Amino acid sequence: MRLFLLAAGGGAIGAGARYLVNVVCAAWLGAAFPWSTVVVNVVGSFAMGVIMAALSGGSAEWRMFLATGILGGFTTFSAFSFDAWTLIERQQTALALAYIAGSVVLSIGGLIAGLSATRAMLP
Repeated sequence: MRLFLLAAGGGAIGAGARYLVNVVCAAWLGAAFPWSTVVVNVVGSFAMGVIMAALSGGSAEWRMFLATGILGGFTTFSAFSFDAWTLIERQQTALALAYIAGSVVLSIGGLIAGLSATRAMLP
């Protein structure tokens, strides 16, 4: 039950942060392109790299709270899939393909950068 509550509490924080990113991206960049999903997937992937590198072999409670909870609430590939499909339905296929490829490549790059940066700082 304790791990469930840690995941749920972290999820609430992550979901709130996701909402704030949506608001900021819509205000700054407009809503014609799903920038907020790109931002959370890249930032979330980087943060996952940091967390997994920093907590390697560490506390299950911290991993549950940070990775499963906060990042699980913050990043979503279900939103990614919906946004990609919406672009396709709008017959913006080239933009949808660029969105899909860019999101995947940048997210994996964010994860690698987070892992590398954190591992370089650890003893």
